[in-house]
Amino acid sequence: MFAVLRWAVLFLPLCLGVRLFHNLYCETGEVEIRRNPEPSKYGSLWPLPQKVQLSAGLFQMSSASFAIVDAKQSSAGSDCNILQDAYRRYYEYVFGRGVQRDTRRGGPPVLTQLQVWISSPDPQCDSYPTISSDESYELFVSLPNVVLKAPQIWGALRGLETFSQLVHEDEYGVKCVNETIVTDFPRFAYRGLLLDTSRHFLPVNDILHTLETMAMNKFNVFHWHIVDDPSFPYMSKTFPELSRKGAFHPYTHVYTYDEVKMVIEFARRRGIRVLPEFDTPGHTMSWGKGQPDLLTPCYSGAEPSGTFGPVNPILNSTYDFMAKLFTEISTVFPDAYIHLGGDEVDFTCWKSNPDIQKFMEKQGFGDDYSKLESYYIQRLLDIVSSLKKGYLIWQEVFDNGVKMKQDTIVHVWKGNPEKYKNELENVTAASYKVILSSPWYLNRISTGQDWLAHYKADPLDFHGTEQQKKLVIGGEACMWGEYVDNTNLTPRLWPRASAVAERLWSAQNVTDLDDAFNRLSAHRCRMVGRGIAAQPLFTSYCPKEYWGA
Repeated sequence: MFAVLRWAVLFLPLCLGVRLFHNLYCETGEVEIRRNPEPSKYGSLWPLPQKVQLSAGLFQMSSASFAIVDAKQSSAGSDCNILQDAYRRYYEYVFGRGVQRDTRRGGPPVLTQLQVWISSPDPQCDSYPTISSDESYELFVSLPNVVLKAPQIWGALRGLETFSQLVHEDEYGVKCVNETIVTDFPRFAYRGLLLDTSRHFLPVNDILHTLETMAMNKFNVFHWHIVDDPSFPYMSKTFPELSRKGAFHPYTHVYTYDEVKMVIEFARRRGIRVLPEFDTPGHTMSWGKGQPDLLTPCYSGAEPSGTFGPVNPILNSTYDFMAKLFTEISTVFPDAYIHLGGDEVDFTCWKSNPDIQKFMEKQGFGDDYSKLESYYIQRLLDIVSSLKKGYLIWQEVFDNGVKMKQDTIVHVWKGNPEKYKNELENVTAASYKVILSSPWYLNRISTGQDWLAHYKADPLDFHGTEQQKKLVIGGEACMWGEYVDNTNLTPRLWPRASAVAERLWSAQNVTDLDDAFNRLSAHRCRMVGRGIAAQPLFTSYCPKEYWGA
């Protein structure tokens, strides 16, 4: 053992030395360390746009004279609050709140405007983003003005972020930007991030802070895993006892109606959908505290054990409750989809219950309790469909053969690469749309630069036809909450989630790890400069370090 330790101590500095001088990387077990001192030709752009033409021509900008405005030909006017709000936000990102250095005489030409041109007759100013929202844009940085052209406001939001990333300071501290042409659009329509607010309650401000950072990384779906076994923080107007008895605390650890609407509106103004998840029939222990007879009584022999299992699928009252609750959910959350869960259902309690056993026999299910699960899921899907909502489900629902609408989205989360690639092949072969999360569980941490593994995983890396691969609509990074609350959420998320963001936005051939390290290091420093406690990739420093909230 001591010999192995001595070998490791001797080897690692040698490995680091080789890497520093020859721009290589070393692997010691699962640890991969990367560093490249050469800056990227793309500067700090993240995620990398589809097409970038950077020129040597340089322009300077002054906070006193520069403005972000609507182009005269734009279909979105001054009453488009999403854009007006974004103009103020990105002006501050570019220039900060304090007094800035003015342009210098004899320096490069001065830019005075960024003109935003929405070209579609319907700019979508009063709409919510959807799975089909157009996020494409073109950005022209040249004299006399910068022009950002996008069919809809969603592309303009992405283009404003890109412009803010192009701005840098020269040696005199003056804000500058190179002459640039960007043509950009996302590779995948669904680019999600899951937060779990049941295992640890996350204050609303931390959710808003995460949404802000998601926009900086061009994520467009906030998957809100709002309730689970440990707690039920969603404050339902229809069933107030659910949070009153199921939350960690009925007043301090709940999300009110107004707070939920605040999150949805904050996200909308950043082009982010809010996708709620109410997972059943498993993961519902907190539900049973406020809703009598919802959960299945477990038995020990012929007597009740005093414990409870998944939702009781044989009672009509269960479906009456679900119909009322999901009617409320469908009105509170405007997105066209609801995530219905359906994962990790433990059949032990169902098997112990004599009433369940009689129901199984009557239905002809035999001893196959996955058929009972399918019976419940199918009835729930019918309820949600009647509310004119689409749905996402975890992969177990598909695996168990539940009958689903063809527009159902299957969420793949289980297994190593071999297993999840097989699952992608099977789901798409059945003509269902799919999103991938298996390689992007960010709550799992490891030694070293684990962002590299997140960056290398690709949703289309599986055996399938071109038609099958068109059914992969994107992916999602997941931050489960067993060991995560607001004390460590942000540094554990960023910049590791940024690696997923680029994989889902940029072209498939954007795979240069050295270039990615350099751009991500600079992007991380930009996030730090914007007040985000993003953890470092490796030994380094930022021009503007994080000094706390």
